Amino acid sequence: MDITAEDTLPIHGEQTPTEETDVPSVYLGGPSEAKNNYERFGGKPGTTFFQTLIHLLKGNIGTGLLGLPLAIKHAGLVVGPVSLFLMGIVAVHCMNILVQCSHHLGNRLGRTSLSYGDVMEQSMENVSCLRRYSVWGRRVVNLFLIITQLGFCCVYFVFLSANVKQVVEAANSTTVDCHNNQTTVLGTSFDSRLYMLCFLPFIILLVFTPNLKYLAPFSLVANLAMCASLFLIYWYSVQNIPVPVSLPYVGQPAAYPLFFGTAIFAFEGIGVVLPLENKMHKPHQFKLVLYLGMAMVSVLYISLGTIGYLRFGSDIGASITLNLPTCWLYQIVKLLYCFGIFITYALQFYVPAELITPAAVARVGERWKLPVDLAVRTTLVVFTCLLAILIPELDLVISLVGSISSSALALIFPPMVQIFTFHTEGLSPWTAIKNLLITLVGFVGFVAGTYVSIEQIINRSHLKPSKTFFESP
Repeated sequence: MDITAEDTLPIHGEQTPTEETDVPSVYLGGPSEAKNNYERFGGKPGTTFFQTLIHLLKGNIGTGLLGLPLAIKHAGLVVGPVSLFLMGIVAVHCMNILVQCSHHLGNRLGRTSLSYGDVMEQSMENVSCLRRYSVWGRRVVNLFLIITQLGFCCVYFVFLSANVKQVVEAANSTTVDCHNNQTTVLGTSFDSRLYMLCFLPFIILLVFTPNLKYLAPFSLVANLAMCASLFLIYWYSVQNIPVPVSLPYVGQPAAYPLFFGTAIFAFEGIGVVLPLENKMHKPHQFKLVLYLGMAMVSVLYISLGTIGYLRFGSDIGASITLNLPTCWLYQIVKLLYCFGIFITYALQFYVPAELITPAAVARVGERWKLPVDLAVRTTLVVFTCLLAILIPELDLVISLVGSISSSALALIFPPMVQIFTFHTEGLSPWTAIKNLLITLVGFVGFVAGTYVSIEQIINRSHLKPSKTFFESP
């Protein structure tokens, strides 16, 4: 999901102009103690244990969470939750690997903070045959970060249009009865892609915000709105689970890659790990933050995914919000979550904007810097909107983004980094084998998830009759 705008820390954040400025640090222990057991002094105060935990939770909770009930359907009522549990363990392990390698390489370089791209570059410097290509390692990681963040932005366009469209269509039938009234589509309305175009100018204005600190009050309200929405979604789903349950324990094997893409999309919080650890006042406490926070995230993912599938069964939508009743309470829930996602767009957009706009602005004179900056931002937003218009399928866009970029950042790169970093320092054969297996799983998921997602996108586009923008698809 997102990190707050309070300190202008973006979700992946490592390429901001101030990110690599080392915060003065003092090692508390003697020579025999671990060098990462230190506190930061001077400059801006680092984040506390609790603040870092909150940032980590918000960095892992977003639209992917709402798509997990459908992912459980793809995998099965038993296989799905078990797979989510195992994927959570592997994802947290890879996050920990990245932090360990960052500490090791940072100590060697005399730096207290490294970005994800820096860690990849410096680890490749340890391998003689890869040293000349190390800069490309950093560029590839940054490319996948950009793809991931812009992919999130595409998902947000689809999510906003699908939910607002449903609220508008059901407006005439909205009641105060939330028990016997299920969401229904009433007649025809605008195509969801037209809703995306309606959101476009407002999102363009949103990303023109010169500093994320100006969005801090809205970000706080958005986070509270999303928390309240999640609570009400839980409340409705738990109270209305049908008995007896007659759902398949194992899903169709051909649909499992879609589960993988959606699940890894939800779990792909590895990009927030190093920025959060780098900002923490007591970085040696980050491992506890990581384990505690991701344990809470895993429980949330597994519980909502399972409860949502139990409640709605085979009728579960691409987002569980699309299955909520058409009473006023849950229509407001949808709109509140949409507001949160709308604000989150600017936070997710921050990373690709900070990676791409400086290169464009540097090529022009002073008087053209601001127009070029705004033009690049506008172009990126329009690009994400056009991609969403081309693929207006929320579940498939989530699975595709997760398979392409999230699997690489969360599963493929971290084990490779550990092998590159410690291959000359007594890396055990079992660790190397374990890392190769994780990388292989990530690569298979990358290929299979991408193939099945694209195949399903093509199939759905062929099955749908041709419609105009003024007809509901």
